[in-house]
Amino acid sequence: MTKIASLLNTASHRELEQLEDRTRLYLVRHGEISTSREWRYVGHMDVDLTETGIKQMERIGDRLKNEQIDVLFSSDLQRTRKGAEIVGRIIGITPQPVPAFREINLGEWEGLTRDQIVARFPAEFEERSQNLPYFRIRNGESFADLKTRVIRQLEIVLAQYKGKNIALIAHGGVNRVIITHVLGMDLSNLTRLDQAYGCLNIIDYFDGMPVVRLLNSVE
Repeated sequence: MTKIASLLNTASHRELEQLEDRTRLYLVRHGEISTSREWRYVGHMDVDLTETGIKQMERIGDRLKNEQIDVLFSSDLQRTRKGAEIVGRIIGITPQPVPAFREINLGEWEGLTRDQIVARFPAEFEERSQNLPYFRIRNGESFADLKTRVIRQLEIVLAQYKGKNIALIAHGGVNRVIITHVLGMDLSNLTRLDQAYGCLNIIDYFDGMPVVRLLNSVE
């Protein structure tokens, strides 16, 4: 057991806060989007925030403005870029859009409602339901593909900004693969993790050892 791992087993909340080599990730899901009430599958499809979604991002900005954020990232899709721009104006940081943090690519299912997918692709829909982590939609990605893409980029960011406070405005699928990864959970448990629009998660990294401090918090 490493020194850090040993400390995490015994340290109080206050002691953990005082560790100098802590890297903190503020992981946010974007606000409500215009297709949210239609049960429409949007992955790489570009959709905008609703007025509610804008207000959710403003609340995130208010929550982060006293957290001494060092760097702010988002995916390059409109819903996260716009959310990051709102947060960035409040906390005084210019966001950096990163394509690798995009939502899962849903291929031929992009833009379709659940009912449309069931009608057009009944066998594929059932197969995906039985094998969610590894089923790859035609011309799209599996969640295993998404995890590989996202974690690779996240590790680059964590190494580059070690000891800093990092904010990332991302997507429901992206957040879930990050959280399952840091908790050592199998991807089959993805749907057991709720990620509400405009939610905040906090993950601390101590010498590579992750600790989830806050999960799916909405105020």
